[in-house]
Amino acid sequence: MSNRKLIRPGTDHKNGPGRSVRRKQVPPEQTNAEEFYYLKQMAAKTPMVVVLTNDEELRGWIEWYDKSTIKLNRTNEPNLLVSKHSIRYMFKEEELKRSRRR
Repeated sequence: MSNRKLIRPGTDHKNGPGRSVRRKQVPPEQTNAEEFYYLKQMAAKTPMVVVLTNDEELRGWIEWYDKSTIKLNRTNEPNLLVSKHSIRYMFKEEELKRSRRR
């Protein structure tokens, strides 16, 4: 019988004994992209269209937000607290005007 070297899982035999292989880092769970987007729209008071899961459209600007809710200010209608899980998507109102011109 010949002598065999045992290689343990998680070690790189090329780097020498006892050295582990560096694995890719897991991407961060939170990128702050949502926070950046909301803050930018809030600062500019950008008119937004919020489409709910029941296809209802709400128009206004975002006054504030938290983890699960946004507050939508509206001009001639009452302000609303909208739960984020009831939002299908949202976009800037100017994008709606651009698409109608085409």
